Amino acid sequence: MIEILTPAELVRARAAGALVGDILRTLRERSEAGTNLLDLDAWTREMIDGAGAVSCYVDYAPSFGRGPFGHHVCTSVDDAVLHGLPHDRVLRDGDLLTLDLAVSLDGVVADSAVSFVVGGQASAEDAAMISATERALAAAIAAARPGARVGDLSHAIGTVLREAGYPVSTQFGGHGVGSTMHQDPHVANDGRPGRGYELRPGLLLALEPWVMADTDRLVTDADGWTLRSATGCRTAHSEHTVAITADGAEVLTLPPARG
Repeated sequence: MIEILTPAELVRARAAGALVGDILRTLRERSEAGTNLLDLDAWTREMIDGAGAVSCYVDYAPSFGRGPFGHHVCTSVDDAVLHGLPHDRVLRDGDLLTLDLAVSLDGVVADSAVSFVVGGQASAEDAAMISATERALAAAIAAARPGARVGDLSHAIGTVLREAGYPVSTQFGGHGVGSTMHQDPHVANDGRPGRGYELRPGLLLALEPWVMADTDRLVTDADGWTLRSATGCRTAHSEHTVAITADGAEVLTLPPARG
């Protein structure tokens, strides 16, 4: 299913995106040495409930997981890159943490992810990897406009990641969003330009470049959810929800300015 939002629905999408951006910013600020992943999940629940929104994760039970997910935010640490199931683990300085959040507000979903090093002292390798995913995301956003094809976005992402020296997996890429979290079209993290669905104003896309330092192969934890690098290497993941407009792409999941 591919949904094209009306102007009224786009207003609600902006509100959902601002909420996701604000929650992720708050969680990042609270992610310090000694913070438990289960506390991050509890704080996420409080913020979602306080905004009158609904988590997209608690009841999420796709075929590839051991569902339902049962938590409110994905917390992926170090070699974990996707679907990190919160558990009783205390963060340490130097941990590379990815927070991934999807929320529905007034019937519209927004989805975003951010990677950062706890304590702020990132190694050169971690900083470069996080930067590569952020630059790949920016390249995809720059390519997103009416008349462009999904393959143009995939090619933009893949080009940045490959030129930065990272293996690229085409599993678990970006996707459409709307009234539900995962919709068509699938936006792989590499591809051929000029191919795929033609973008139209009103389309929402969650674009999410992710990489692992030295492999493109994933393994799944015993929890049935957490996906890790097969070699134990570090990982990074960046994601924004964007709306295709008449002029290009509007990023919806930036945190709102604080007064």
